[in-house]
Amino acid sequence: MSLREALSAAVGDAFEAEGLPRNLGAVQTADRPDLAQFQCNGAMPAAKIAKRKPRDIAEGVAARLRAHADFASVEPAGPGFLNITLADAALETALKAAVADPKLGGWTKPEERIILDYGGPNVAKPLHVGHLRAAIIGESLKRLFRFVGDEVIGDIHLGDWGLPMGMLIADLKRTQPALPYFSDDKPDGPFPDVSPVSLSDLEEMYPRAAAACKADPDRMEEARRATAELHAGHAGYRALWKGFLAVSREAIEREYGDLGVSFDLWKGESDVDDLIDPMQSELRAAGVAEESDGALIIKVAQEGDAKETPPLILLKSDGSALYGTTDLATILDRRRAYDPKRILYVVDQRQSLHFEQVFRAAERAGYFDGDRLEHIGFGTMNGPDGKPFKTREGGVLKLRDLIDMVRGRAADRMAEAGVAEGYGAEETAAIAHHVGVAALKFADLSNVRTSNYVFDLDRFVSFEGKTGPYLQYACVRLRSVLRKAAAERGETPDASRLQVESDAVRALVLAALRWPDVIAAAYAKRTPHLLCDFLFDLAQAVSGFYAVHKIVGEPDADLRASRLALADFAARLLAEGLFLLGIEAPDRM
Repeated sequence: MSLREALSAAVGDAFEAEGLPRNLGAVQTADRPDLAQFQCNGAMPAAKIAKRKPRDIAEGVAARLRAHADFASVEPAGPGFLNITLADAALETALKAAVADPKLGGWTKPEERIILDYGGPNVAKPLHVGHLRAAIIGESLKRLFRFVGDEVIGDIHLGDWGLPMGMLIADLKRTQPALPYFSDDKPDGPFPDVSPVSLSDLEEMYPRAAAACKADPDRMEEARRATAELHAGHAGYRALWKGFLAVSREAIEREYGDLGVSFDLWKGESDVDDLIDPMQSELRAAGVAEESDGALIIKVAQEGDAKETPPLILLKSDGSALYGTTDLATILDRRRAYDPKRILYVVDQRQSLHFEQVFRAAERAGYFDGDRLEHIGFGTMNGPDGKPFKTREGGVLKLRDLIDMVRGRAADRMAEAGVAEGYGAEETAAIAHHVGVAALKFADLSNVRTSNYVFDLDRFVSFEGKTGPYLQYACVRLRSVLRKAAAERGETPDASRLQVESDAVRALVLAALRWPDVIAAAYAKRTPHLLCDFLFDLAQAVSGFYAVHKIVGEPDADLRASRLALADFAARLLAEGLFLLGIEAPDRM
């Protein structure tokens, strides 16, 4: 139970003792911290129930609470607000309990098995800036969900089975017809174990092939034919496709690895290809799917829809499947293979209609309850013009180039700030990488998930203000103090010595004890920005603590021990919070 929840329970008891519903005792952090630490607004709605003045109700509740030793003051304010300040002894008790908890007092819940779908890159295409948010948000949510107690299975869900594969195969057949994959003499191989094309080859081939298909109907027909033969099991095409997949995965793992993003499953659209025929047959037989103008559809419109919801097209009139088809089959596959409680999709919010159609179709088919399928949508990362971020030439920026750009700018900013000065080249480069990734991730995650934001690299890599590097430095600074105490005095943190001795300490303790409420809210709303806000507030409270108190240099042993224990707790909280955001907290900078 968080400190706020414990206070709400106590205030709820007081309301109940006044003959009023106990839920009116809900407590929140005070809007005016200069007046109190917490507030309760329950007297206003209570007045409507009891037909009494809210101020009189607030006075009665306050009188009951003043009898508790945990409260330093409880004062009615305005028309009937309750301003609440805790006794320092109560704060110390709550703090010591949090320090002793392996999760630092963090909120937890009963376990659910969850599949988290994030990433979603396409095979044979380089990752670009448009892939950034899904990966960063998805990784953070995965860590957050695991922290609170869920079993989370992260799936990248590759785009590996559509027309682009046929385009590449057809293009390669034109340019290198002598390759054994196209031989009529040995249609079943053997084929080389190594892909005949590299990642750079694929990056060159795909735009060329796509442009040719767009311009020439004959080329498009060749690509469609190659796609159909791939799906039908053409041995040479399957071998080529596996090569495309292998070289693409190597690059995807490298780029996402540099961002600290990982996946448990590397499944794609191809993994459900064998399910599509039996699925569509079963849905026809059940009356869920029906024909319309030659296509097979599932109607998903519902009474009360504010706007028209088109049907999900299961098969086009030519019998080909679409994204909705494979997404529906993937839900069926996930249910059978993993039996998850929920399936969450971290995908651009511009795809909201698509997921609404798929989720409703899954519920109609009896595959999954619609309320346990969630689309966690997000806005776009924009350039200064307010449009999705592009290069100066107007092209889409590759993720590899973005990572290198951010890392380079971080190194420059570190040199300007004197960070890592005197360190070896290898360690400095490693720190620059961590700082660059922190800048990029925090800039993204600190925004409300559903909002767009402007890419401003100079602001992101600053060691001042609300940035990832600022938080990293706050954590590193605390760790440095702890190392110094151990080296110079042989002292380690002792939580039993904690005491609330000043306004600065009190502010830091109150900031830290918000941790469980923040975790619970971030989980419920799927919003990492609440964690970012908490960590920034905590780092500012740490800075205020530093400004007025010595730690290692404090001559009083009791105060020194208390401050050391508080510094340790704050460092652990910062590091844990950064980890949940997917950000590394270096030992030194």
